[in-house]
Amino acid sequence: MIAMDGDAELGSSIRRRLGGRHPIVAVAAVGPRGLSLATTGTTTTADLEIGSISKALTGLLYADACSRGEVTPETTLGTLLPLPYREIGVQGKEIGAITLGSLSTHRSGLPRLPAGMNPLRRTVKMWTHGASPYGETLEELLAQVRNTKLRSPKVRYSNLGFQLLGHAVAQAAGQSFQTLLGDRLARPLGLENTYAPYTPAELTSDAVVGRSRFGRVQQPWTGEAIAPAGGVRASIADMGRLVCALLDESSPGMAALDPVAKLMGPARIGAGWMTLDVKGRKITWHNGATGGFASWIGVDRAAGTGLVILSATAASVDKHGFAMLRELTDDSRPRSD
Repeated sequence: MIAMDGDAELGSSIRRRLGGRHPIVAVAAVGPRGLSLATTGTTTTADLEIGSISKALTGLLYADACSRGEVTPETTLGTLLPLPYREIGVQGKEIGAITLGSLSTHRSGLPRLPAGMNPLRRTVKMWTHGASPYGETLEELLAQVRNTKLRSPKVRYSNLGFQLLGHAVAQAAGQSFQTLLGDRLARPLGLENTYAPYTPAELTSDAVVGRSRFGRVQQPWTGEAIAPAGGVRASIADMGRLVCALLDESSPGMAALDPVAKLMGPARIGAGWMTLDVKGRKITWHNGATGGFASWIGVDRAAGTGLVILSATAASVDKHGFAMLRELTDDSRPRSD
């Protein structure tokens, strides 16, 4: 018998949609009746890896820093982090000349990962042994970045870009990213189990263990360097509170959700947050994947609905997120007699 926690109706929807492929999964839904939570195989307060939803949180922190006047979209990395700063045309541009605005919309010219980390070797170890491919300090990341070549500044999804964005925003505030996340997002919104562990020793006693889609136990993704792009952990209760704050616009950095540039295909992007027209509804969303977890968050701001799925299995939940949010929105519409 798999343990359930939270709303029974929402829990039944989890079992029906995700089945046995996701034995540990948590869902938060916000609709006309308010916030509902449900989990299978865990509790509403246990923390899971949220993967690249970390980028969405970093986007909120960046937009908040802009509103405080600490940074602007034109602020360059080299003014905040010890990186080479020279710009002589596109070919002569160094990483320190990259603007925070271009990082926030994946237009910096940075690759997905720094070549110096040898990503292929690490990926193989993750597949074969469940090893975490991350763990660098910020200093180690910057050493890798100094040897990374820039490409043309077209749309290119970059984990590295959001790592640097988060740490640059933290430096502008005179804090570490870990502290910034707590001071400006987690505590103001009452997110009691949202944090960015730099080492496995910092994991809470309620930290859920993730597995690959084939069932292999995965090491947790921790590390100072990766934190802004994929190293945040959170409970489903916290993610539900975040969605409520996004819908009532009480969250810091709300401007991050407003699209400012084209992404890929019909999608547009704000600061990390993507907006897509789905069957006539504008959905603002982000997904995530680590070695042992999959995640999805989306809000329909016009309808006042939102949904989060966190799974401790590395198999995509994106289609379930879009489908469940659509059902939630349809159910919230007034019906004529």
